[in-house]
Order: sequence, then C-alpha cells, then structure tokens
Amino acid sequence: MSATPLTNQDTVPATIKYSVPPKDGSQAHRHTLTDPVTGLAEKNFEEEHMGVTVENVRGQEHLYSLNRTGFQFCEHPTKMRASDFRDDEKVKEEYYPESIQFIKDVTGASRVVIFDHTRRAHRPDELETSSDRRQPVSLAHVDQTTAASITRVRRHIPEEADSLLKRRFQIINLWRPIENPALDWPLALCDFRSVDIESDLFPVTTIFPTHVGETMAVKHNPKHQWKYQRGMTPDEAVLIKCFDSIQDGSVAILTPHTGFQDPTTPLGTPLRESIELRALVFYD
Repeated sequence: MSATPLTNQDTVPATIKYSVPPKDGSQAHRHTLTDPVTGLAEKNFEEEHMGVTVENVRGQEHLYSLNRTGFQFCEHPTKMRASDFRDDEKVKEEYYPESIQFIKDVTGASRVVIFDHTRRAHRPDELETSSDRRQPVSLAHVDQTTAASITRVRRHIPEEADSLLKRRFQIINLWRPIENPALDWPLALCDFRSVDIESDLFPVTTIFPTHVGETMAVKHNPKHQWKYQRGMTPDEAVLIKCFDSIQDGSVAILTPHTGFQDPTTPLGTPLRESIELRALVFYD
C-alpha cells in the first residue's frame, strides 16, 4: 500500500479526452476489436483533448450520491483477495453475490442482476489487443443509451422483461481498485448537474464480436464539473449510474466518466488495476 497521505488536495489540472460527432451527420460507430499492430479500433468520429480541472472530493464524499450527482463513493471492504479478482469464476461465484447485496443495501433496490465485469490494468508499454489486456478507458463516455439499457433487460432477463420494464430500473456499475490505491490513472466522474443532456451527448453504435450495442459519447462543455476521490483504496468503491428510467428531472440519470492522468501521482506509484461490475437494478 502507498504511504501517500490521502488528504483533500482541492483540485488538479488534467486533460480529458472528449468525442466529436461525425462531420457528415452520420450515425457514429466504433468497433471494440482493436488492430493487433496499432492497438486502435476502427471508428468514424474524432476525439479531442481538453484541459479541465478535476476536484478531489475526499473528505466531502457525503455531498455526492447516485440520485443527486449520479455517482456515490463508499467504504466497502471485500472478502476477495487481489489474486481472486484475476479468477473470473471466483469473481462470479463470490464477488457477484457480495456486490449484489451491497448494491441492494445502498440503493434499496429489490433485485440486482449483474450481467458482466471488466478487469483493467494500466500497462504503458502494452497494446490493448484482446479482452485480457484491457487498459484504463481514457475517453469520457457513458456505458449505455436508453435504447441499449432496455435491450440489456430483454437480453439478460427475457422472460420477465415486459413486467420489469414497467417499473423503475437502472444500470449501475460498481468500480474498485485491486491490490493498490488508484493513484495511477484514477477514475474521474462528471457531476450530472453540470451535464446538458440534450447537447453534450450523442449515441455511438458499438460493434462487439458477439452483438451490437450503443454507448453514449460525450462532447466537451466547459461547464462540466469533474470529480475524483484521490487514492481510492481496494477497500473503497464507487457506484456509477449509467442509466435511470426516471427521467423527469427529479434524479440524476447518468454519469460521464473516464480514467485520467493525475499530474500529482508520485513517481514509482504502482500501476492501476481495477475491476468494474455492471448491474441491472430493479425496484418494486
């Protein structure tokens, strides 16, 4: 574990990578499979790097919640060891049930269905050439559009989808560091209250090897308020709302998020490794 003091360090200057819609007005699309030589994936839209300020909320976590801002930091020790997280079967058999109960406890949901997980490791000298070599995401995004969220319910719980879709449901991700504090390439989250839903986002058709999905790309807006919890430890987690079927203005609907390079990261800091679960969350 790092001995770096985990104090509120106010703000840090950083660069966030945003997306620019296709200039010809066509539907944006991208492939998830990368070129084995370049490590890049085919897409028809551009990206731009923009300077922002990211606020460290450590010590002020109570000001941020799923309903208010779209994300929520939590103290949540796990029974899993670092090596356990590298075993997909152990993750499904042990971490899934533990996380389901945790999400229920925090949200008051009646049912939680985890549909996948992703493990990421920052390896600066490696290309992301397969699902086993996933690097931190360095592009502001939201995992699901409204249409993709509904499709997820129909895909994973087909026999009950019609009834479940009549009630409130959400997609919430559970993210935590593995083994070391996430001082290297931490996760930044954008306060929903600073996002213009109508103009800041655009859908991207996302082509997976097994199916076609739809994610949400994020356009730059200088009003965006980016937050992070500096030095998140493996005993801490953050819940990230990607979708909420309540869209009447009373609650946060989603949270743009991305990994970013923190200029205050000490030299020699262990490289970031993390795991993220994605869950369908239902309410009676």
